[in-house]
Amino acid sequence: MNGIDLLEALVRIPSISGEEEEAVRWLVETMGRLGYHAFRDEVGNAVGIRGHGPRQLVLLGHIDTVPGGPPVERRNGRLYGRGTVDAKGPLAAFVTAGAAVEVPDDWQLIVIGAVEEESATSKGARYAATCYRPDACVIGEPSGWDAITLGYKGRLLADIEVRRPTTHTAGPEARAPEVAVAYWNAITAALDALPIEREGAFWRVQPSLRRINSAQEGNHDVVHMTLGFRLPPTILPTEIERLLHELAPESATVQTYGAEPAFVAHRTTPLARAFQRAISAAGTRPRFKHKTGTSDMNVVGPIWRCPILAYGPGDSALDHTPDEHIEIDEFERGVAVLTMALQTIMHEPQTRRG
Repeated sequence: MNGIDLLEALVRIPSISGEEEEAVRWLVETMGRLGYHAFRDEVGNAVGIRGHGPRQLVLLGHIDTVPGGPPVERRNGRLYGRGTVDAKGPLAAFVTAGAAVEVPDDWQLIVIGAVEEESATSKGARYAATCYRPDACVIGEPSGWDAITLGYKGRLLADIEVRRPTTHTAGPEARAPEVAVAYWNAITAALDALPIEREGAFWRVQPSLRRINSAQEGNHDVVHMTLGFRLPPTILPTEIERLLHELAPESATVQTYGAEPAFVAHRTTPLARAFQRAISAAGTRPRFKHKTGTSDMNVVGPIWRCPILAYGPGDSALDHTPDEHIEIDEFERGVAVLTMALQTIMHEPQTRRG
């Protein structure tokens, strides 16, 4: 089975976060046929290992997706379907490249299709972080075949409830929806006033009003809001949590979750240089990216403290969209870059823990 056939077969198996079991079972069986020692671990991740050496190179992708997406089909040199970009595409590239390289006696190559990356739990990555001690790690996220991602913003989520006694609309008292809107406006005004260390979206707090609804419950008007905050390296989730509580009206309750600090990797590691050389050898100048979203790099990076980056074929602008697709040529270029980079990493003695 070639790489694009593997990807299409994997994309045809739905695997929304929390419902990944069928896709995991299929990927474990497929990796076993490709020469991996493959298994489903205790939390449901698909794991494939080649080699028995003391040094570990972990390729950490994720097998879950968000709902929706276009019908799975090949058309005009593209493969359409949910996960073709985010992030079954990079995961399939990991499996394909990992099966093609020669693993030296002193290395283990470990491919992980993690579960629940698209959820705030990051269940698969958190478990993997306790099981392995890699000398280098590649996170499977779409960067484009010619680019390397070195950093992701942090995150905080918050569920807000505003509950106030029902009043007549002609009266002077503010109703719950008005209080909720005023609270949201106060939050965004406070964030706009924060100093910015550098120009660009990566260095600003990006708030989002993800959901809002209101209802009457007995003698009370109630508003529920879910807020999201993308955080630069200069702002910790605890700082935003403190701000939310300070600005909250008496009628509001605030519950925060999904906190992840931002993480930025170094661009001068042997791992990054191996990818730069592989992209250059493919005929173009490598690009570096810092993403405004989060990934499992935020979870494992601070724990493993090894050379790390994110790489994968695909255009991240198509993540979660109704038109999600990957150019087949893009996917094949990504596999070629990965194959060369992995071979370089495992055969150069200077790759060491950072």
